[in-house]
Amino acid sequence: MKIVFTGGGTGGHIYPLISIIREIKKIYPKDKKLSLFYVGPETSYGLDDLRQEGVKIKNITAGKIRRQKSLNAILQNIIDILFKIPLGILNSIFILKTINPDIIFSKGGFGAFPVLFANRFFRYPLFLHESDSVLGKVTQKFIKNATKVFVSFDNMNIEKAILVGNPIRKEILNGSEKEATRMFDLIDTKPIVLILGGSQGAETINGLVLGILPDLLKNFELIHQCGEKNLEHTDLLYRTIVEEEGLDKFYHLYGYLNENQIKHALAAAHIVVSRAGAASISEISACGKPSILIPLPESAQDHQARNAYLYAKTGATKVMEPQNPTAHMLYSILMEIFSKPDTLKQMQSAAFSFARPRAGEDIARELLNLT
Repeated sequence: MKIVFTGGGTGGHIYPLISIIREIKKIYPKDKKLSLFYVGPETSYGLDDLRQEGVKIKNITAGKIRRQKSLNAILQNIIDILFKIPLGILNSIFILKTINPDIIFSKGGFGAFPVLFANRFFRYPLFLHESDSVLGKVTQKFIKNATKVFVSFDNMNIEKAILVGNPIRKEILNGSEKEATRMFDLIDTKPIVLILGGSQGAETINGLVLGILPDLLKNFELIHQCGEKNLEHTDLLYRTIVEEEGLDKFYHLYGYLNENQIKHALAAAHIVVSRAGAASISEISACGKPSILIPLPESAQDHQARNAYLYAKTGATKVMEPQNPTAHMLYSILMEIFSKPDTLKQMQSAAFSFARPRAGEDIARELLNLT
């Protein structure tokens, strides 16, 4: 059996694929040949993890449409529409013809567009997955061509939809507080706050944290994933801001947390501050962690805010207004939550109730028709 996976733009598109691939490898008959391919754009996040799973990588050119009105964005859109996207489609036609897959599975994002467009010439069985509470533009465009559409939120009222949740790497659930203490040199005398900005970090969240960092460190211990590109700048600012002796031992700054690190960080955390991408929400809820979500205001179709507010209805999270979050608002929400132990327990229980940790397995069985 030959399966082509596609999607891309961020780690949020790639990591769910890893979850599904791991489940496929578990349940596919050992005496039969299985070939797995990823066709999509070169990205800094996730491709090495795919290679480690035995997936053959076929990179293509992919372009995207930017919503900004700046001259630079307009020029980049013209280049992508006239050159990158057509080239990506031609690349994809050649690759699909060469592979001749049994099925194609798309995680969405601009990286999937050339492959799904190329598939109109071949009509291979197509399976789509939508992580967010609103259909992405690429998924919308090709939904009529899909055999099935897997969704993560129960607000989707579309044909062919199967509610499965968002696939998570099950290894995320195997973290250890003891190992986290060793790995991150935790003092472990204060509540631990894990701060996540997605695979690329989040400058807005970094700014909020730095704006109240001395006050945070007097009350909490922080594991802060700021993004590789932001690491040097964030480290410099933190050393300037934190002047009181002894507070620095409660601050653990990282550019990026790999799978092994993130699972132990989640195990140790008492609460998570995060963007509201579907992958982040799914992993946070599966670990039963209370959270404060700060949606990305520029996200396509405002999907992060919609994700966050739907998830907040469960009681598992507090949502900060994406347009104008402030450092003092973040501090106030944290202090309020930790002043009420019962609130933390209720949020934890609600997070577990929302979680669908079997999503990857459910999708794998549908793809292999082994249900």
